[in-house]
Amino acid sequence: MSNIIEIQGLTKKYGSLTALEELDLTIEEGAVFGFIGPNGAGKTTTMRILTTLLKPTSGKAWVAGHSVADDPRGVRRAIGYMPDFFGVYDDMKVWEYLDFFAACYEIPPSSRNGMVGDLLSLVDLGHKKDEMVESLSRGMKQRLCLARTLAHDPQVLILDEPASGLDPRARIEIRELLRELKDMGKTIFFSSHILSEVADVCTSIGIIEAGRLIAHGNLSEMRKQLRAHRLIQVQLLGDTAPLQEFVLQQEHVAGIDTKLDADMPANSIRLDFSGSDEQLAQLLGRLVAQGFPIISFKEETGDLEDVFMQVTKGIVH
Repeated sequence: MSNIIEIQGLTKKYGSLTALEELDLTIEEGAVFGFIGPNGAGKTTTMRILTTLLKPTSGKAWVAGHSVADDPRGVRRAIGYMPDFFGVYDDMKVWEYLDFFAACYEIPPSSRNGMVGDLLSLVDLGHKKDEMVESLSRGMKQRLCLARTLAHDPQVLILDEPASGLDPRARIEIRELLRELKDMGKTIFFSSHILSEVADVCTSIGIIEAGRLIAHGNLSEMRKQLRAHRLIQVQLLGDTAPLQEFVLQQEHVAGIDTKLDADMPANSIRLDFSGSDEQLAQLLGRLVAQGFPIISFKEETGDLEDVFMQVTKGIVH
């Protein structure tokens, strides 16, 4: 699959402040890429450069084969951009709002009626077609803005904090909409600091901190890269004391934790394991051979919050 976004050595400086430093990144066509990091990390700066709204100090970037520096019109035709703060025209009806932006994209009047209906259906706002934009909830306005970015059927969607400020129900609706757009073949590049939501919908992620990309890849790859030791949870039928004594003598077991988390079942221990999958399977085989009545034996994968905290803990602010 070909790369639809390519970034090479992208840097943006404001005087002595470096907002973005030597960013290198490629994103495949059809991917859903989550760009995560705290406020001020460089997410919005990157997006504004990709959307041709901001010129980089140095470096290059291409979107759908178009250079952001040399072919900004080509980039704009290929993208739909949803900024973190967007304006809506309150004195318009919902259908008029979309019709207006379709006209801006030079979509002929004969095509606009059907297109507006299709977009409203996609974002589940068909029942609000004749309502005034100002009467919509924040979540509905967010979906309407997303529909606006789709008016010219772009290949790439660049969405800056699309779920920001939404209530839980509205965030779920945005997440489901992103999944639907992925199924339609859109490439989605979106930023967020709501880490769990990024994990739910993304095919890959990048973590940016202080203007530098400090990790990227799919979630399972990043866990493997970032976690030196694996956490293995073992649940036993009965007393765990003999199990503890045995496993501490085994190769690749650095230690054990017998303090149970709220979500851990009774009679469980957690192993700090540094070996490979094959060595983990061998350990399980030895436990079974010793006659330990094992109920479950599983690796704790952690979540995106764990990965984020792990990769950012060494960064000096």
